Amino acid sequence: MLKPKKNLLITGFFNLYINWIIKRHFQQVQFNRPDFKSDRSVLLIANHFSWWDGFLLYHVNQLVFNKKFHIMVLEDTMQKLSFLKYLGSFSVAKNSRQILQSLDYAADLLNDPDNMVVIFPQGKLYSNFVDDVHFEKGVTHIARKAKANFQYVLAATFIENFQYKKPAVNVYLKVFNVDNIAPDQLQQQYQQHYQKSKQQQTAITV
Repeated sequence: MLKPKKNLLITGFFNLYINWIIKRHFQQVQFNRPDFKSDRSVLLIANHFSWWDGFLLYHVNQLVFNKKFHIMVLEDTMQKLSFLKYLGSFSVAKNSRQILQSLDYAADLLNDPDNMVVIFPQGKLYSNFVDDVHFEKGVTHIARKAKANFQYVLAATFIENFQYKKPAVNVYLKVFNVDNIAPDQLQQQYQQHYQKSKQQQTAITV
């Protein structure tokens, strides 16, 4: 398992770089500001449809939650893009005995109220407008293993051009306290949030 590395200089550079590339490649990034508890860590669960997903959520975290960002990334990806370790990435090797090590590591991160852990429960890339978001088992393991001092943030992200030359991003966020969702209800609750967000997105007219 590959873990994040701390380097304030490199991380500071990438903070500026990510903001720059997002402004360069997107017309705008819009998101709501849900009520959340600043004294609890965040398990952020999101749909996965593009290379941009992690960078967009990194950007949103800086502007909304201001937590220490951690994100689960496939081990092959981290080996190819070694700089990701300076952005809070840690690896997971699917179909390997080491997968439990990665899931337990994610759960341990949630014991620190300053942390955010981002998980893409689909496990692979899907279309931005699929009807159903299917979960693999990992996120449930994390939720069960972590202590009840974190909160869930459900994120549904959609990208469309509309009237712009560059695409615009809409991120729909919803917060749940751990007491309000059992781990085995996560997929159902996420699916409801995703469908509602998708309806909002497809209702946009210009």
